[in-house]
Amino acid sequence: MQPKVHQGLLKAEGFRFAIVVSRWNDFLTSKLTEGAIDALERLGADEKSVEIFKVPGSFEIPLTAQKIAESGKFDAVICLGVVIRGQTPHFDYVAGEAAKGIGQVGMKTGVPTMFGVVTADTLEQAIDRCGVKAGNKGFEAAMSAVELVNLYQKTK
Repeated sequence: MQPKVHQGLLKAEGFRFAIVVSRWNDFLTSKLTEGAIDALERLGADEKSVEIFKVPGSFEIPLTAQKIAESGKFDAVICLGVVIRGQTPHFDYVAGEAAKGIGQVGMKTGVPTMFGVVTADTLEQAIDRCGVKAGNKGFEAAMSAVELVNLYQKTK
């Protein structure tokens, strides 16, 4: 038996993307944003189909993503941030709420809402995940967004 397999194409033309990015740790989140834009451009998105929304920190990403998703103007929302563990439990609260909130936005709105928030124990780990050694999580989140918008279009 060969079941029918459905998967999304890596083609961004005709879709609109919002990028919600934290200004906190901007020297790293700017690299994530560059990675996301690079992926979208490579897959055929034009300049007018991508908008960037900057928020103070990763904690503010979910509500902003929800407002954007509910607007109906975008086919996917790409959420980018960097949270680095410190000496207090603050990391756990911010990282946990960002992850939970971003997931809830996608479930509530039906709009692909991608988690591109780097959560790292050290600055070095964060740097690696923002494009130095372990790829660029912004690039990966944008690629996933494109794949999902194409897949969801097929299911309509």
